[in-house]
Amino acid sequence: MSDQKTQKKSWFKGMKAEFKKVIWPDKVTLAKQTTAVVSVTVAVGVIIAIVDFLVQYGVDLLVR
Repeated sequence: MSDQKTQKKSWFKGMKAEFKKVIWPDKVTLAKQTTAVVSVTVAVGVIIAIVDFLVQYGVDLLVR
């Protein structure tokens, strides 16, 4: 049982050490990256919607 507690403590110490190595972005960088992700997501969504509409229109033409 003691070995398990030691492993958990060691794991949390390692995790804490790794989090200290992370370079966290400042607010401006975070805002720019968030804007980029949302913009690309919306653009890809629109592209997928257009392709879906065109494919549906093509299938409807072939079925009729």
